[in-house]
Amino acid sequence: MASNLRVIFLFLWSLQCGGGQVNVQQRPPIQVALLKEKVSIPCKVTFPYMMKYTKFSIIYYWINSVGKKTFIYNKSVEIHIPPGEENRTTTQSYNYKTMPLESTSFTGTYYCEVKWNDIAKMGGGIFVLVRDAGYIQTSYTWEILITLTALLAALSITGTALLLWKRKVVCPGRNQLLNIPRHKMETQPPSANPAPATPIYDCLDSQQVDVYSVLGSNTEKLSCRSSPPMKTPKKQGTLEESFDTLYENI
Repeated sequence: MASNLRVIFLFLWSLQCGGGQVNVQQRPPIQVALLKEKVSIPCKVTFPYMMKYTKFSIIYYWINSVGKKTFIYNKSVEIHIPPGEENRTTTQSYNYKTMPLESTSFTGTYYCEVKWNDIAKMGGGIFVLVRDAGYIQTSYTWEILITLTALLAALSITGTALLLWKRKVVCPGRNQLLNIPRHKMETQPPSANPAPATPIYDCLDSQQVDVYSVLGSNTEKLSCRSSPPMKTPKKQGTLEESFDTLYENI
């Protein structure tokens, strides 16, 4: 009975040492890369300082979007146990940098798998998204200008239409009202021409006649208003009489 318990205890201890003390981790779970860039695939291996776990191999591979598995790297590792560190657990970090990614078809999940003699542990994987270009900030300058231009054009057209409509409603017979005076002017008979004004030269001549009459003191005084403006022969006779009277007085 005691021997059976010892065997069971050794078996459980071997299972704990074999599977419970080794582990493989990969962080971060997602990476983004551009074309022609190299991607680092980290891998952390946890194991105890024991002779059976100090020798292992690390295998890197990736699975694309259609599920195809491709091996990309393999490395053998041997760890020396530091003095006084026997049976203690340690964590070793390893990093693999891929070749420059040539196309977006390299998008997929990259795994790190660690193999000992009788144990194999695989990490959770890192999903790598390969992009052909980085983030480009979108500029909305042209869209804003086009929107403002269209809005201003619409407002201008609407305002013009409202003004025309208001003018048509408020003044519906403006053209008819404008045509009435023109029609009256066309039908109205032309008025008679005014009489020509009396020329002022006759008045000046009559005043000269009055001067000579004063010098003679015997002739009648002639005024500018009494002399008919348009009778030229009478004016000549009056001048002759004035000259005759002047000679007699001399």
